[in-house]
Amino acid sequence: PRIVVDEKVRFGRPVIRGSRVPVDLVGGKLTGGMAIEQSREEYELAREDVLAALAYVARTVADEQVRVRR
Repeated sequence: PRIVVDEKVRFGRPVIRGSRVPVDLVGGKLTGGMAIEQSREEYELAREDVLAALAYVARTVADEQVRVRR
């Protein structure tokens, strides 16, 4: 419920509810070394928002199928 997709917001990219902060931006910052508290402060998010973004990214990657070319 914290992640929404609306074609009128950020061209339909998943964002944190009540903001225009893209989920992939939050995930990218965290994987790049930004601390959860830093991302909360920088984007004015609740801790639960940041964790929801991470969970969304993890689910998306888990569902991804990669084909190996030989």
